[in-house]
Parts: sequence; structure tokens; C-alpha cells
Amino acid sequence: MGTQALDGEIIATRLDDVRAYEGVLTRRVLAFCIDYMIVAVLIIPFAILIAILGVLTLGLGWMLFSILVPAVALVYVWNTLGGPNQATVGMRMMGIRLDRLDGNRVDGMLAVVHSVLFWGLNVVLTPLILLATLFTDRKRAVHDLLLGTVVTRTDR
Repeated sequence: MGTQALDGEIIATRLDDVRAYEGVLTRRVLAFCIDYMIVAVLIIPFAILIAILGVLTLGLGWMLFSILVPAVALVYVWNTLGGPNQATVGMRMMGIRLDRLDGNRVDGMLAVVHSVLFWGLNVVLTPLILLATLFTDRKRAVHDLLLGTVVTRTDR
């Protein structure tokens, strides 16, 4: 990748620019809230479908309610975060995106692993996963460190 001079400073890539990380934490929290409101709305039609299926199968279909929320959330993450924009709808609204440090694109599987690690680590290390962003370089959370990813602003 080529280098560029910006305000007299030589920057190798967009990920080396410190301005790409300004305000990322606040934007990330707001994007999370927006995304899970969207997931909540997406759950409604599937819940209706499962309810009807449960009646038709004399209650057996209602067991699908146990996987409804994770399934809808993971499909949402796979299609948005793993898509061409490398950002969920909430992340796009907040002007941030997920990048890999090796320069490759974020695919659907990495997006799902990123989300599962976030929730899994929150269960085990509840406050520490979010507090880590205050002390790590590039405002990275624990699951970002493990996967070699970083959240950056798209406008810088």
C-alpha cells in the first residue's frame, strides 16, 4: 500500500491515521443500540411465523422460540457486517466500520465470530471487555484484539 502525506504527517494506510479512531467508542455504543432495535423489529415477523407453526405442529414448533433471537441476530450480522460495507446499519448511521488489520475484507464468518466472541466474553468478563477500550491502542475491545480487527470512522 502506498503512503500519503496528510497535514505534513506521513501515513502508510488509513488505519495508521489517529483521527480514524476519534469518537469511535461513543459511536460504537450508539450503533449497538440502533442495531439491536433493528434486530428486535426483525424478530416480530419470525415470531408470528413460529407461533403459527407451533399451532400447526401441536406445540412442537414453539421450541424454535429458543433459538429465534440468536438466529435472527446472527443472520443480520452475517449479512450487514460481513457485507460489502463492512458495517451494520447502525454502524453506517454512526459513520463507523469494521476493518481487519491485515487489510483483507471482513467476511460473513468473521462477522459472526466477532459477534459471538463479543457476547461470550461479555458473559465471562462483563465489565472488562468494554473497559479494555479505554486502555488499548486504537480503542480496540478484547474481541477485536483476538480477531485482529479494529473499528474506524468512515469519514476520515
